[in-house]
This record gives sequence, C-alpha cells and structure tokens, in this order.
Amino acid sequence: MFSLARSSLNAAKRAASGNSLKLATRTMSSDSVTFDLTGSFQLHNLDTAPNNEITMTKEELLEHFRLMYTMRRMEITCDNEYKARSIRGFCHLYDGQEAVATGINAAFEPEDSWITSYRCHCISLARGGNVANILAELFGNAGGQTKGKGGSMHFYSKENNFFGGQGIVGAQVPVGTGLAFANKYNAKPGEKMNVAIACYGDGAANQGQIWESANMASLWKLPMIFCIENNHYGMGTSIERHSSHSDYYKMGNHIPGIRIDGMNVLAVKEGMRFVKDFCGSGNGPMYVEMMTYRYHGHSMSDPGTTYRNREEIAMTRSTRDPLEFVKKTLIDNGLVEAEEIKAIEKEIRKHVQSETKKAKEFPDVELSQLFDYVYAAEIDGYKQEVPDYIRMPDYAKSFWKS
Repeated sequence: MFSLARSSLNAAKRAASGNSLKLATRTMSSDSVTFDLTGSFQLHNLDTAPNNEITMTKEELLEHFRLMYTMRRMEITCDNEYKARSIRGFCHLYDGQEAVATGINAAFEPEDSWITSYRCHCISLARGGNVANILAELFGNAGGQTKGKGGSMHFYSKENNFFGGQGIVGAQVPVGTGLAFANKYNAKPGEKMNVAIACYGDGAANQGQIWESANMASLWKLPMIFCIENNHYGMGTSIERHSSHSDYYKMGNHIPGIRIDGMNVLAVKEGMRFVKDFCGSGNGPMYVEMMTYRYHGHSMSDPGTTYRNREEIAMTRSTRDPLEFVKKTLIDNGLVEAEEIKAIEKEIRKHVQSETKKAKEFPDVELSQLFDYVYAAEIDGYKQEVPDYIRMPDYAKSFWKS
C-alpha cells in the first residue's frame, strides 16, 4: 500500500531541495551585490543557459520584498475574510509561491502577455492591480477589478496584458498559445517578439489541450512559455501518484525546458530573463518548471493536512520560505538593518488593512448591471448588443424586482 507518510516526507525533501537560503556573494559594492545562482537551474535540450550569477541593488531587492510581503499579507487577509464569510465561493491562495510571480514579473515587459490558473490573486497584484480592487472583487462588489462579476478565479486586466485566471483546469494554456500567436503576428520584422506565458499547476500538466497547444507552438515557433508551477500536489494528490513523468520541464520532448528554483526570486528573475530572450528571439516555445510550494490547501475548502502532515509544511517554511530568503539576503549582505525590515512589514500590514477597509466600502453590484458587458458590439464605446437567441432574465417576475 502506498504510504502517505512517505509521500509527505518526499514532498518535504523536494521542497527543501535546491539552493540553500544562503546564496554565495561574489562581489559587492556600495550600490549592488552579485549573487551566485549555481545549482538553481536544470536544463533540457538547451545549448545555452541562464547566468549563474545575478547583480542586484538594494532598491531592487527591497522592491521585490515589498511586493512579496504585500502578496503574503493579502492572502492571509483573504484567508481570514473567507472564514468570516465576507468572501464566498471558490478561493485558492498563493502564499508560499510569491517568488514565482514576482520573479516572472521582474523579467517581463508590460507588453508581454500573461495568463494563469484560478490561483490568480497575487499575479493580478504583480501585473498592475492593487489590494483594494482585488479584495473588492473577492467581496463581489462594484469596486472589484472585474466590477465584482468574476470573483476569486476570474481576474482580468487588458491594459496590463493580464488575461486572467481561468476556472477550468488547464484552459488557460490554449488561450495563452493564442496570445503567443498574436504576439508573433504583430511583431515588427527584425525586432524581438513579446512573449506569452501560461502558468498552470503540476496537476494540469498532463491535460490533452496542453499537448495540442505545445504541438502548434512548436510547429509555428511561437514565443510561448509553458510554465508549470510545481507545488507538489494536484489538489490533494502528490506528484508520485498523479503523474508517471514528474520531470515536468522535460515533458515537451524535443521542446527545450528548464527547471528553476521557484522559492528563490533571484533565480526566477534570471531564469525568466533567459527564457524570455530565447522565446522572443524566434526559437519557439519553452517548458519551464518552477519548483515551489503552497502553504494553504488546494482551496479554502481543503485544510491541506489530510494528505500531508504539518511537519512537512513547517519544514518548508523554516528552510525555504521565499520571503525569509529575501529578508535574510538583505540583512546578511549589510544592505538593511533588521529594524528597517520590521518597519517595512509594519507599513505593509497597515496598508493591507486600510485597503481591506476601502474594499468593503464599495457598493454592491446593481442587479440591473449584472449582465452588462457580457456581449458588446463596440468595446471602446461600451455599446452593448444582446443576440436575439439569448434568453435574458424576466425582471418583471424576479424576486428582486423593485
């Protein structure tokens, strides 16, 4: 019989594997520090590789820490508000995986396209959202990023080239491939293409629609990044039990791949700089596997401790936490004092608390507006067109009629 205890131990070892939190410092000046990334990457079908070092300034590291800590506090707030029943329905939290979204965003340009799964709050924040409109969306009121009509799984921001969270497992990947096609189609001759990335979990990695998308992306040499956020569990099933091939960065067969230490924001940033350059230069798609971990269960309905033990989670928190890594990097290299970090954390906690209060003050969505913008004949002018064959609600018979 398969041992769940053994599975939990293996997952803990995987989560704790990779670079130590203590990155070696190569050189240091008053303005920047160069860090050794040796061991952060594993390659498949690649003749070139990311750099094994990265130079960062104090300001860059602090910027990454601020974003990641805001993500963490926002998700903790979501947890509390869900338990208080201010948030209803499905809710999938991202805490533990903050380095992935932060590192990708740091390597990307605003013009690059990004689409992801329903675990999308923090990516929305990285891609131009703010805590107030994210929480307002979760509360289902009119101040939300999609006007309170999408909820936890359906954030979207066209102006920031963030094409949302998808409620169906793996559904974002074909759409992401379409975004990559558009980026190649719209690219100017002789210039690098903007890339598209579709993030999905290890539990979605064997979906047929992903294989079909990869085939087309390879045939047409699209600037497409297939990004597996491997948090070691497909819902409540460990990778040993749900995938016969768990080296996900090799799953594209002839398509090149790279595995990145997804708990190290510096490795993610440098790795994705390399991936973006490779795909945007006309070399076709790439598979990227981010080795990461989620602290919460799959969703708020999952306690996350029936298929793994608390010791596994605690071990990852104590040895591989992505926020503690950045904090330690800043302090150990003399860039900031511990008290300065504490002041930043206090400031962000206060900010998230204020944004939560602001989010709750937005009005509810008017019943008459629930079906606005579902169909549109003219997007810019917000003219709406409802096809004759669509059966709309009979407000005269509605329980909510005024």
